[in-house]
Amino acid sequence: GFRIEPRDRTGFAHLFEHMMFQGSEHVGKFEHVRIVNENGGTLNGSTRFDHTNYFEVMPSNALELAMWLEADRMRALKITPEGLKNQQDVVSEEVRVNVLNQPYGAFEWLGLPQKANTNWYNAHNFYGDLSDLEAANLDDVKKFYDTYYAPNNAVLVVSGDTTPDEVMKLAEKQFGSIPLRPLPPRPDIKEPTQTTEKTFTESDKLARTPAVAFGYHLPDRMTKDFFALSLLDPLLVSDESAKLYQALIKENQIASDVSGGFNYGLGNNFDYNGPMLYTFRVDYRPDLKGADVLKVVDKVISAVQEHGITEDELKQAKVNFRSSFLENLESQGGFGRADLLAALALYDDDPNKINTILTDIDAVTAAQVQAAAKKFLVPTNRTIIDRRPEGGGK
Repeated sequence: GFRIEPRDRTGFAHLFEHMMFQGSEHVGKFEHVRIVNENGGTLNGSTRFDHTNYFEVMPSNALELAMWLEADRMRALKITPEGLKNQQDVVSEEVRVNVLNQPYGAFEWLGLPQKANTNWYNAHNFYGDLSDLEAANLDDVKKFYDTYYAPNNAVLVVSGDTTPDEVMKLAEKQFGSIPLRPLPPRPDIKEPTQTTEKTFTESDKLARTPAVAFGYHLPDRMTKDFFALSLLDPLLVSDESAKLYQALIKENQIASDVSGGFNYGLGNNFDYNGPMLYTFRVDYRPDLKGADVLKVVDKVISAVQEHGITEDELKQAKVNFRSSFLENLESQGGFGRADLLAALALYDDDPNKINTILTDIDAVTAAQVQAAAKKFLVPTNRTIIDRRPEGGGK
């Protein structure tokens, strides 16, 4: 993932995701994509905070083909100057299109972590500074591949119409001969406790209306406080019945949109392994300021902290969480299930947690939700970016 990519090579993990489609020993450039598509499948890859994933959704009779394709590029990726230059150009253009030339510049999921965090691993530009992307060389790519793209640093998940025995036999056949490699020690990614609120105002030459993003540092993943806030989340920001939607849009009419979540814009509550923000974004009226939005937000959160939530709200939150969780498992032809299994195996060494998450959620009490809100959803634990149209005042 991009959290622990090399210093002075921001965006490198993402660049390397692109390199993995440049061909391998027995598969030509972009042939991986062609072979999957011609066999009735789909595929993709994505770079997240703490892992990079690659997946195929294939007919069951093409299972061995899919595993052979992945094994070939894990064993012997083709790394050429031409391939690197081509993908540097592709990723640099992606940065220009998706960030530099977009209104708001992905400030809620790209900019906010850089402001809220102080440890470089959590606070650098993971999409990549153009100067860093352009400076990457062939030795960088080879070193990164040799270091991280090893079978003892990977999780292989197969879900669907097959059997465990068949998968284990194919995994041994295709991956068994790939040599293990020594893995580097994991860097210190701990984030110091934030003690004062951080507020930033930024101008945006492309935006037509203002928006404010704010984030709270979350408790450690899979703890009681984590599950409590996971249940508060759908009550605060999910649909038109959520508390922030009602307060900001319906009652006070100061915003046009409100959204948010854990690992916002990049994943879900479970597919990361380190410091994380509970992030919100509110697009609001041009005649107001971000501080006006935060006054309403704080009133909503203070009500939860002072009075808690009702048993009916707790019950509804559990229904919403369960529905969203199960829907995600079935998404993209079952990719959601495979992706969550991979994260739980990679980070918890226990993919069976997929069967206990809802039990942990069901055990949360209203008192635990109130206590977690009091502890974590406080201004001293918050970072704010008020993004305003250029020339629109501060």
